[in-house]
Amino acid sequence: MAAGQLPSFEPTDGVFITWLLYEIASPGMIFNSEILKRCWFLAGPTAVGKSAVSLALAEQIDAEIISMDSMAVYRCMDLGTAKPSFHERERIAHHVIDVVDPHEEFSVAEYVKLAQLAATAIVDRGRTPLFVGGTGLYLRSILRGVFEGPEADWQLRGELQQQLERHGRPWLHQQLAAMDDVTAQRLHINDTRRVIRAIEVYRLTGIPLSQQHDQSPVAINERSKAIFWLEPPRDWLHDRVNRRVDQMMADGLLEETRQLLAMTPEPARTARQALGYRELIAHLEGSMSIESAVDQIKTGTRQFAKRQHTWFRNLEECTSIPLTGHQSPDQLVEALVFAADK
Repeated sequence: MAAGQLPSFEPTDGVFITWLLYEIASPGMIFNSEILKRCWFLAGPTAVGKSAVSLALAEQIDAEIISMDSMAVYRCMDLGTAKPSFHERERIAHHVIDVVDPHEEFSVAEYVKLAQLAATAIVDRGRTPLFVGGTGLYLRSILRGVFEGPEADWQLRGELQQQLERHGRPWLHQQLAAMDDVTAQRLHINDTRRVIRAIEVYRLTGIPLSQQHDQSPVAINERSKAIFWLEPPRDWLHDRVNRRVDQMMADGLLEETRQLLAMTPEPARTARQALGYRELIAHLEGSMSIESAVDQIKTGTRQFAKRQHTWFRNLEECTSIPLTGHQSPDQLVEALVFAADK
């Protein structure tokens, strides 16, 4: 293989992550600007209809899709993460899906490395990388780079976990707010894993995580010209969220969660805390009824969609594509291509 040439790969290659972590050098975790300018981005809140639009768009611009979803990286978590179906993956190649097992953790830095490898390989094939998903942190990290932070201090994390169990989630969230109010406002009170990490970073460095994450946008001439997010009407989206959760339950999300709990090794905290799974795990462990679990999934998903709106609105690189709730995927593709050509 020639110097600088990247190997071809399949998204589920067994050697994929191993080769990447040892061979890709990415000082500062900045995405290659020449590759970045060739990429398209389609973001938006959960249940907005990104999948249908992205498939039609990929066909229009001769693209392969790179997932931008922090939970779709986990194998065996299909229904709750709304992964593309087998038919959709046959129709358009998808990447950075099903790359780690539920007992493993997966960092933003690892995501950027995988995404850069996938995008480079797609460009080498003469096609267009199309990033699709709703994880705002992934999008910002691709566009602006990644702050990797200090290594984990497991003793400190253990102490913080004990304090969490002793004093509760509101108390822990208040501790973060006293150190880093910006990050505290961004993180939900139930997102204890990230709350603990933010406190850990502050305790180890003396600098709030929000300041360390405050990478500025790259110069306009170094950016992609096609960075879009779908902005839906609130009530329309809420109705779609409720119907999607009902469909996931009808499709077997409870049984998928039961199988997840039975896995060996058991799922790590990140997988267990994923929206939809967390509530059903609580039901299966006897702490809430199935009706309450489903209601909490719907409420949590609507709240999550609101936070996603905030991410995309605050990224100046993103161009909003307003939805009426009546456009077809083909009509939205036409609007996206027109916006990219302006």
